[in-house]
Amino acid sequence: MFDYDLFVIGAGSGGVRASRFAAALGAKVAVAEDTYLGGTCVNVGCVPKKLFVFASEMRQSLKDMAGFGVLSKDEGFSWPTLRDNKTKEIERLNGIYKNLLINSGVNLIEGRATLTGPHEVRVGDHTYSAKNILIATGGWPFVPDIPGKEHLITSNEVFYMDEFPKRALVVGGGYIAVEFAGIFNGLGCDTTVLYRGEQILRGFDQEIRDFTAKEIEGTGVKISTNGHLLSVKKLDDGSFDAELEINGTLSTKNYDCILMSTGRTPKTENLGLDIVGVELKHNGAIIADEHFRTNIEHIYAIGDVIDRVALTPVALAEGMYVANRLFSDKEPDPVDYQNIATAVFCQPNIGTLGLTEEEAIDTYRHVKVFTSNFKAMKNTLSGNEQRTLMKLLVCGDTDLVLGVHMVGPEAGEITQGLAVAVKAGATKSDFDRTIGIHPTAAEEFVTMRQPTREHIK
Repeated sequence: MFDYDLFVIGAGSGGVRASRFAAALGAKVAVAEDTYLGGTCVNVGCVPKKLFVFASEMRQSLKDMAGFGVLSKDEGFSWPTLRDNKTKEIERLNGIYKNLLINSGVNLIEGRATLTGPHEVRVGDHTYSAKNILIATGGWPFVPDIPGKEHLITSNEVFYMDEFPKRALVVGGGYIAVEFAGIFNGLGCDTTVLYRGEQILRGFDQEIRDFTAKEIEGTGVKISTNGHLLSVKKLDDGSFDAELEINGTLSTKNYDCILMSTGRTPKTENLGLDIVGVELKHNGAIIADEHFRTNIEHIYAIGDVIDRVALTPVALAEGMYVANRLFSDKEPDPVDYQNIATAVFCQPNIGTLGLTEEEAIDTYRHVKVFTSNFKAMKNTLSGNEQRTLMKLLVCGDTDLVLGVHMVGPEAGEITQGLAVAVKAGATKSDFDRTIGIHPTAAEEFVTMRQPTREHIK
């Protein structure tokens, strides 16, 4: 009755995973994509960003070498080399994604897909029928409507700039903003972060926010809070005058690049959702239930387009769930959004898991807070003043570990390991009984004996 058992719109991380798993379970599957295979993460997100972060840390490493007796000269930075090597790697990954789909038996259709009915999808001049349709189109950078907005770039364009800027303004205070501020600064650019709120990294633990902001400023990044970008004007020399309002004071400053990191919105425009009556939230995100089913029975949605937890591993888990629920004989375990470990690859790195201190206090009667603030061993000889902060939140009544937070080198790697323990229900006593690996920064998490403070209602 149908051309396909499953038609997936969007070949990002979630869409590709759902397609491959569904095909492996015997379904006839097609996936349509009109931009690039692998989605945001592979092309203009996690992967190229991490490569740029590696590059931006190299120059600090050169400075640190001297304290260890290794003499090396910093002879500058070649933006075209980094940019083009990154592009080659992304192209290689695009090919891998294409082969994964084809070798899985999935029909890859290049072009913009739109819904024309509850079981119909149109791509170009062709209309395909499908028993089930999965929307996995992801998100897109949001740019506010201000005079001169055409001169602004987003995280989509920053990876392909013709020239590397000498002076950059990064507008925003979330993880994308602080990561690119670190990248720009580490590669030698005079960098300013402009954020409308009181402190960057809204939603993170307050102590982590304050500590991170101080450390970021210690690297040379300037942070301006309570600030707004009002307009942008391009000058004859190619630079940009930015009209700013900071703490109520107006000023105009000149930059070579203005990067907007002011959030992302679900990519749901021009998909034909209105034609079939798929319900949306006020921000354009698709409304889906616990099974990722929309209000239209055979239409599903996963990933950033549902605006639930915008992380690549989450989209992968959601994609596997849909494929298994539709085509497997066994009901899959629901996607668990509790205690998802995340990392911010700013400089220094942030790793975070579970509740913030503020959330823990609101939820539990008795909360113990354990912290450790120190200079990493590597920095004792290098002369690097950067410090590390580690933090454990523990329920005083049950001894259960409620939250794990770290700011410092390899924070993401360390937090990932602890995520397994916290997911398994580890207590502070379990941490205390664990013998640490010495000398490492990670051992601090199992050697914190006395709480720094306690909150008791």
